[in-house]
Amino acid sequence: MISDEIKRKLHDIIRGTSLQGSTDHCSTIRSLLIEGFGADPTVKGQFESRAVVKEKQTIFLKSYALQSEIWLSSLPPDSQYLTRGGESKVFMDLDKLNVIKVNDSVYYATWTEYFTSLVVHNLLFPSTAYTLIGFAQDSGNLCAVLRQPFVEGEQAKLEDIKALLTFNEFTNTKRQDYLNKEFGLVLEDMHDENVISRENVLFFIDTVFYVV
Repeated sequence: MISDEIKRKLHDIIRGTSLQGSTDHCSTIRSLLIEGFGADPTVKGQFESRAVVKEKQTIFLKSYALQSEIWLSSLPPDSQYLTRGGESKVFMDLDKLNVIKVNDSVYYATWTEYFTSLVVHNLLFPSTAYTLIGFAQDSGNLCAVLRQPFVEGEQAKLEDIKALLTFNEFTNTKRQDYLNKEFGLVLEDMHDENVISRENVLFFIDTVFYVV
């Protein structure tokens, strides 16, 4: 069950405010984007119309990354490449304990939405939390480069995913999409490839959250 402390932080996120006391890069950049561009909720019908905002955010993030020395001149070599998901290229980190994900935020209308999704994931699933390494250019697109713990196991069963999310007050709305009504928080595409099962514990490795 989601703790009262996490619920308080989720309510702050839904209101579009910064998380007090959070100093990780994902939270910091989300706060900067909110200060500069606002924190409007997701409206799927406005995806294309918000492209102008996303382009301005892209320029801002490139400048910020250069000034903050988190601009990466290159991506991991092909020898570390593992796979590509719907929105990320995935590489094995040199330590073999983590993966590196290169994500162009294609599923999100704005970079604010993307970093909000990361912050929500880190709150709800700390065992697979994302750490922002920096930003890079890939095929002409700005990408966030993230580190995440590498989890070995089996693909989770859909019924087990549903049971855990239902326990945490997410309602299955259609296919593998869920809604938490208290927070107006949508979690999409929770199919078995996005959740790993190991010793009867579920690890959510790929999530797409929206505030609606």
